[in-house]
Amino acid sequence: MNFDLTIRNGRLSTDTETFYADIGVRDGVIVAIEPSLPAGASDIDAKGRWVLPGGIDSHCHVEQLSGMGMMCADDFYSATVSAAFGGTTTIIPFAAQHRGNHIPEVVADYSKRAADKAVIDYGIHLILADPTEEALNTHLPELIRNGITSFKIYMTYDRMRLDDYQILDVLEVADREGALVMVHAENNDMIRWIARRLVERGLTAPKYHAVAHTPLAETEATNRVIALAELADVPLLIVHVSGLEAIRVIHSSQALGIPIHAETCPQYLFLTAEDIDLPGTEGAKFCCSPPPRDAASQNAVWEALIQGTLQIYSSDHAPYRYDESGKLPKGEATTFKDMANGVPGIEVRMPLLFSEAVMTGRMTIERFVAVTSTNHARTYGMYPKKGGITVGADADLAIWNPEKRVVISTAMLHDKVGYTPYEGREVRGWPEVVISRGRIVVDPQGLHAEPGSGQFIKRGTPEPVLRQRLNGNPNSVMRKYFS
Repeated sequence: MNFDLTIRNGRLSTDTETFYADIGVRDGVIVAIEPSLPAGASDIDAKGRWVLPGGIDSHCHVEQLSGMGMMCADDFYSATVSAAFGGTTTIIPFAAQHRGNHIPEVVADYSKRAADKAVIDYGIHLILADPTEEALNTHLPELIRNGITSFKIYMTYDRMRLDDYQILDVLEVADREGALVMVHAENNDMIRWIARRLVERGLTAPKYHAVAHTPLAETEATNRVIALAELADVPLLIVHVSGLEAIRVIHSSQALGIPIHAETCPQYLFLTAEDIDLPGTEGAKFCCSPPPRDAASQNAVWEALIQGTLQIYSSDHAPYRYDESGKLPKGEATTFKDMANGVPGIEVRMPLLFSEAVMTGRMTIERFVAVTSTNHARTYGMYPKKGGITVGADADLAIWNPEKRVVISTAMLHDKVGYTPYEGREVRGWPEVVISRGRIVVDPQGLHAEPGSGQFIKRGTPEPVLRQRLNGNPNSVMRKYFS
């Protein structure tokens, strides 16, 4: 059998097993996984290396205008290059509808930006901020048919949030059309109420961002949106979970059989509120929503990710520069209310977890593969073409050197943000070769991919297990009266 590419002598891991085998690739697809394959036209000796599925980052903000009118620092080229150097081979960022925007125009514009610049494969989520009758009944079903099968809604931010009635409308459409709703769960009025009183007292430094975004706001909103999902009997996914009490709410709901899925991010594993408490405006570099919490919440996030309450680990890469274009729109006079929310992390997402979880023995390699790749593919309708090492899957692979030590610095990263909240942190383990659909896009010599060489992934609906229903749900009006 002739191969375009072979990867031989490596230790392979999927989300369920680890074994030694060679991989043969033809036309961008894995066609053989066997011991002792003959060398292909291109041949990689992976002895002493770990061969893993390419990472999938299903929550990242790229070339997107924020609700405050600030554009991300990264476009599709810089973001996908940065992702690839960190072992990620597929991203799913957001086409953001703002109120008054026409969804087909928003998606067409965003799709063009991605098609022209991306160097790895990508899907698209929709951020839905204006659920008009036309959006719900015409535009969303059309998007879903065209492979955009997930959309994100906000319970906070004045210009983006939906009320409970609107959320129920969105859940109803998702149920009918087979899509998945992602939720940013924070209580907007709690945050506004605290923030106003902080500002009135002159408490405006970045560290007060974490005070305003109290864990209670996350916990209350998480509980409320789960109640809405239970009423509608519709699965949903809660993004960037940060707090101990929110995790308890999610875990309790899952224990009752309610199909609630949840995600966390590097900032909640590797940062705490103490990192925000810096002189002047320096703390703005660490501000995101929800913010990093205390040590107890950090430990709870770790445990929930390892044990399965949290199934997905994404970057929530929100690349705003530390200047007037992002974090400091009013210079040194910027308050926590003015700055853009979010931290960068698309390139270091996987190395941070590999180093601190796998190499320390805290997490199995199979669980690492699940939370960084396979679960993303299953949840967002891309499996088995993405997220695994199986015959017939796209040859999206990352070859990791588990002993390579890297000190994270702004200078060695490939995004355009200009800082990293993980500056100076040493990690053990880094992807040396990254392959997208059989193309070597990154190796020790650098980047080998052109802008526009990534492909749009038309996604299916989530796997049936993710859309299970609560059997005998006594609270489901939908099933009892509206089926």
